[in-house]
Amino acid sequence: MRRAGLGEGGPGNYVASGYSAYEEENEHLQEGLRAKVSALKHLSIDIGTEVKYQNKMLDDMDSDFDSTGGLLGATIGRVKQLSRGSQTKLLCYMLLFCLFVFTLLYWFIKLR
Repeated sequence: MRRAGLGEGGPGNYVASGYSAYEEENEHLQEGLRAKVSALKHLSIDIGTEVKYQNKMLDDMDSDFDSTGGLLGATIGRVKQLSRGSQTKLLCYMLLFCLFVFTLLYWFIKLR
């Protein structure tokens, strides 16, 4: 007995009907999807590693900036103390230093 549209009705007719072609195409697409998922997994792992490395670098920079800020604050404090002190004493020291340097330069030029 024949059924309409199914050919002979035996198990070998699935191959003839195109079922195998669809199954093959699905397996091919499935392999492509597996490859893309695997690539995405590796990419996300690499991104996570890079983020951890960048966070460590930022933490190191933060501690460096904190220590530099402390050093700069101490230096500015010393400069403020200098500016509050007697200006005449500082000017005298600078004048004597300049005279000493000019005297040395004069002797070096004269001896040539």
